[in-house]
Amino acid sequence: MRTEDVLAAIATGLWRWDSASGIVTLDAEAARLLGLPAEPARLSEAAVRSRFHPVDWNEIDGVVSLAVAEGTLAEARLRIMDGDGRVLRTVRSRSKPLIHGTDYQLVGTLQEVAEPQPGTAARTPVTGDWRRSREAFLLDAGRALAEARSTAEVLRVAASLSMPGFSPDGLAVFGMSGDRLTVIGHHGHGDGDEGPFTSMTLDTDYPAAEVVRTGRAIYLPSPEEYARRYPMTWPLAQRFGRRSWAFVPLVVAGRTMGAWMAAFKHPVAFTPDERSVLTTVARMLAQALARAGVAESERELSLGLQRTMMPVLGPGIPGIRVAARYVPTGGGLQVGGDWYDMIRLPGGAGAGRIALVIGDVQGHDVRAAGLMGQLRIALRAYASEGHGPDAVLSRASRFLHGVNDGAGMGAGADEDGGGPRFATCLYLEVDVETGTVEIARAGHPDPAVRMTDGTVLLRPTAGGLPLGIDPDSDYPTTRLTLEPGETLMICTDGLLETGGHDLDSGWERVRKLLEADDGEDLEALADRLVEAVHGPGSHHTTGPLADRREDDIAVLLLSRQGTAVRQAPRRTMMTVAQAEPERIAAAREQVRQLLHDWSDADQVDSAVLMVSEMVTNVLVHTDGDALLVAEVACLQDTRRLRVEVADTSDDLPHKRHPGEMASSGRGLLLMEMLAHTWGVDPRGDGKAIWFELHEPASGQGCCP
Repeated sequence: MRTEDVLAAIATGLWRWDSASGIVTLDAEAARLLGLPAEPARLSEAAVRSRFHPVDWNEIDGVVSLAVAEGTLAEARLRIMDGDGRVLRTVRSRSKPLIHGTDYQLVGTLQEVAEPQPGTAARTPVTGDWRRSREAFLLDAGRALAEARSTAEVLRVAASLSMPGFSPDGLAVFGMSGDRLTVIGHHGHGDGDEGPFTSMTLDTDYPAAEVVRTGRAIYLPSPEEYARRYPMTWPLAQRFGRRSWAFVPLVVAGRTMGAWMAAFKHPVAFTPDERSVLTTVARMLAQALARAGVAESERELSLGLQRTMMPVLGPGIPGIRVAARYVPTGGGLQVGGDWYDMIRLPGGAGAGRIALVIGDVQGHDVRAAGLMGQLRIALRAYASEGHGPDAVLSRASRFLHGVNDGAGMGAGADEDGGGPRFATCLYLEVDVETGTVEIARAGHPDPAVRMTDGTVLLRPTAGGLPLGIDPDSDYPTTRLTLEPGETLMICTDGLLETGGHDLDSGWERVRKLLEADDGEDLEALADRLVEAVHGPGSHHTTGPLADRREDDIAVLLLSRQGTAVRQAPRRTMMTVAQAEPERIAAAREQVRQLLHDWSDADQVDSAVLMVSEMVTNVLVHTDGDALLVAEVACLQDTRRLRVEVADTSDDLPHKRHPGEMASSGRGLLLMEMLAHTWGVDPRGDGKAIWFELHEPASGQGCCP
């Protein structure tokens, strides 16, 4: 017969606790004794601790420390609790620490022992003396109640409290509503048992009502005492079969907010020590309920503000699908300055035109939320008047600047005094039928587009200062075309920078999610984008994960419906202005992203180098801006990259032969060496210089 079978027959289980990893390994019998399914298990220390009575756990911690220090056996009796705070059984633990340097493994047995009869040894602590058990219990109870965040959680914690030596089996928390007593919650009673007690007036001859009226505790050690003092309501309490009752006031800031009842099936004398424990628990319970009430009021206010300020996207618009998410920061009232909006624009035929707006007002407080609401209404008004994207943002910037000035917020005011706030914003005007998108940007992250073949590109757009800084700021417009089957994403920086990321690494995280999506379920994609920030994917630590809500998050997705052409050209376009030479780096990155799956890495480097030369030449040798258009198209058995850089100058470039030390003049020579074909095309308003590269036939690309 196996050793495991022998141990199981005598109700003895084996367990091993590794202090280094915090993992506890249980055999099937040990798992059963802990109230778990009877099968081997590996659990965290916290999961195992939740199965033991908190008083006993504090005692065993000291016993184990002593055994580790002295190299002796650790022995203790422990009560096993279920999820509702009831004692399932008592077990005896005997274990031996195996020490490895500063770490140790505790190997031992768990064996079920008979529970003492009520009214005898059960009235004494299982381990340790009364005062030490009481202190450990109060510390653990205080910590558990302090961590409860809602009234329901407070009541669950209160129901699970097992006091040292005289644990109640029935609990009730009473509150007030006007001149009537109410039952906030109860434990140890059946559904509907609270009925007779829910609407008593405060002048009723009932202990809880008297406690609320007077603010003084009432202790009833016997049924005879209860019946003598409260003969009218004794029949209501008699049917529960209890032997002793304590009714203790719940007092916060000197005001009695209710009463707490603890009822016992065994006689309790309510000694000074026992009354002290009950009074202390009642004080902690009152404070926890008060905190939970404030937190619930704040959450309700937060949800109300969100519902009021966040738009409903409304019924679907033919030709497009839209999904959006807003997640507030974890602090304060959970309101902030992020917002999104979708506006139907006037003057369109058929499905017409819509505007998509996303923005972020500085701050994560009520004032940021208020400014956000004002700014959203202003943007809606300017858009509904028919202004273009550039004019809408210019007017919105003047509006916010005026709000700051009108509130008397000088540049030197601090934020607590209501200093000036700015806002970033991205405004898009979408022609639903043609897919044309006109974009104006005010200090906000650029939009991204997922193409039909799964390629995801950031779309660099010209932009201006955040709203509210300069009332005369200009906001140039960028145009792109959203093809059928493509998805456009706009978001606030909270989606990118939360979890220790900067804009670049955060964008890489989001890009991988967009590339992995099949484009079919926009709502599911919106959920995955948020989960990437708040879920395990955003964390880089082991063990339990805490929610990282460092900033508000708003994200808006728009997908153009229609038959997606899987072999349609992959195209990107951007303007590099004379005043923005730093955008040459963005142009290089656009080409590199466009060629993310190109089979020849040397050709990718060559294309990036030629693009850099072409754009730089426009900025150096002309007075105009450079317009870059790059396209990857499928041919019969390969793919072709074609890049054009256009400008408004009529001067055609000439091939030169620079000396060894020359700093310019090599652009056309590079193109002749690196490109398969190239040329210069005069146009009515300037010229365009272009080159083409053909992918080696081994590249799979998008071709069949």
